[in-house]
Amino acid sequence: MSVLRNNGSSQDEQVARKKHNLRLQKLKAEIHRQLVEGLDLSRLHRIRPERLRREVREMAIRLTSTSPEMLNELERERLVDEIMHEAFGLGPLEGPMNDPAVSDILVNGPREVYLERDGRLGLSDIVFADDAHLMQIIQRIAARIGRRIDEMSPMVDARLPDGSRVNAIIPPLSLTGPVLSIRRFGVRLTADDLLANGTMPREILQLLGAAVQGRISTLISGGTGTGKTTLLNTLSAYVPHDERLVSIEDTAELKLQQPHVVKLETRPPNLEGLGEVKQRDLVRNALRMRPDRIIIGECRGPEALDMLQAMSTGHEGSMTTVHANDTRDALSRLEMMVMMTGFELPIPVIRQYIASSIGLIVQITRLRGGRRRITRVTEIVELRRRSYVLRDLYGYRQLGVQNGQTVGEFYASGYEPTFLGRLKSQGLELPASLFQDRVLHTENS
Repeated sequence: MSVLRNNGSSQDEQVARKKHNLRLQKLKAEIHRQLVEGLDLSRLHRIRPERLRREVREMAIRLTSTSPEMLNELERERLVDEIMHEAFGLGPLEGPMNDPAVSDILVNGPREVYLERDGRLGLSDIVFADDAHLMQIIQRIAARIGRRIDEMSPMVDARLPDGSRVNAIIPPLSLTGPVLSIRRFGVRLTADDLLANGTMPREILQLLGAAVQGRISTLISGGTGTGKTTLLNTLSAYVPHDERLVSIEDTAELKLQQPHVVKLETRPPNLEGLGEVKQRDLVRNALRMRPDRIIIGECRGPEALDMLQAMSTGHEGSMTTVHANDTRDALSRLEMMVMMTGFELPIPVIRQYIASSIGLIVQITRLRGGRRRITRVTEIVELRRRSYVLRDLYGYRQLGVQNGQTVGEFYASGYEPTFLGRLKSQGLELPASLFQDRVLHTENS
């Protein structure tokens, strides 16, 4: 019974905080309106940004001090800060945007804002005054990146200057009002970070690092939010620094850890349906740019065929990611993408392309409780009787759930990859003990 009372009390406190925040949001919206009305817009372009911020802050302090609302000093200071965010930033979202622990911001309307921290998604106390307030922030984001969002163009997919990926969709496509999703990419994790947070043990990192350095083309597979891009960024550190990389993405979020990187990004069509540049166009163009390796942020269409051809014709060691739940599903997805080219290629030919181009598949999974783990490292050995011969080198077994977190153990399967000789010829010799059949690491809660 006490647990029920505590839960009820916690929910009551959250509701009370939301009501209080909503009252402050409405007050803030009114003061912001007065602030805009009080500005001499004809002077703004002549005022230096620092001076403009100072004058706006002084005006906000005056307006809050004359507000009929009974506010204590702490609330008044907070209100002034939020008015500044409203005038120059992203309003109620400034707080989570400046919090390095927040990886996702999901706004399902003015009263429902979810934040993901450390792999856990939860409802926050953040609220907007109303739909119009949320629309104002969405339109400001779109305007900053030179895009528009309205009834004629009710979707936008782009990135913020800090690299965060933004998606917004509004009525009439969204039946619940304006919806905003922000995927943060503010923190660049290193290999040591992935070891420390348990994404993989040192043995797996040692193999993957040598494979990247030795130009073994790698496919990273996983679901949404599993950390595919983070892993790709981390593994890029093992590419020799004298190589030229060309990265291709729909929305630029890769932060490759190399000095010689050319970044290419697709372009959506304009309102007249013209000017679109697809990933396949960029892959073809990249082949004329003398790259040593091509990195595609995510394969999702016919560019897969061009990527496979590049991997098998002098661009070994290229890398990409794909949405899939396991390694065989990843291969099926690639086959489907190649079919999207419109060429009547037989399945055996497509599979031969894939088997001769890709050496490793790395499966990464987001487990219960938010932990992200490399659950399988698989080598494509060959194509036999029109079927892939796959060999798991490493894996992860789930042992149970403790304190809401999945726990398990990493293990080596006992198989040695067939490309060890190729690595050795390049001076990258891996010890046989790295692949002995054994448990590598068992997790605690």
